[in-house]
Amino acid sequence: MTTTVNACAEKQGPYSLRPWSEFLHDLTAVDTWIVHRAIQILDEHVIKHGPKLASPQDVKDYLRLQLINEQREVFAVLFMDVQHRVIAYEPLFFGTIHQTSVYPRVIVQRAMSLNAASMILAHNHPSGSTKPSDADKQLTNRLKSLLESIDVRVLDHFIIGDEGTFSFAEHGLLF
Repeated sequence: MTTTVNACAEKQGPYSLRPWSEFLHDLTAVDTWIVHRAIQILDEHVIKHGPKLASPQDVKDYLRLQLINEQREVFAVLFMDVQHRVIAYEPLFFGTIHQTSVYPRVIVQRAMSLNAASMILAHNHPSGSTKPSDADKQLTNRLKSLLESIDVRVLDHFIIGDEGTFSFAEHGLLF
């Protein structure tokens, strides 16, 4: 994946891209179909073929496309092999506008069934804020500890919101 959108968004001027939050509220039915089709194409040509993700920005961009338009909280996992190639992207838990219940047992079972060596956790905050709650921090550390016991490494946990994307790893919160 490229970061052309991000590069264009940084340009100033009359033709610069609007922030994600403004764009998504203006989508027509055709625009929504195009965005969903773009995600399907990415899934088929990038994710399904299992490439290494080239950078944290590539992961952020992909997860943002998947989760930014959700109206309720969704907790998803990118399951990866030993070379950090994506095995599967799976939204596993769906909640309300401000919370979702996450069941560690389900994540462990799915990691085992996919023979995943590592994973990236992600969820959205429909409120727009990307600030992790205490519950987010506790869950991340609990999952990290639990998954380490079965030799599955948690590489990061991203929170997606209108304000951008928050990375637990970049902020030193994966310990």
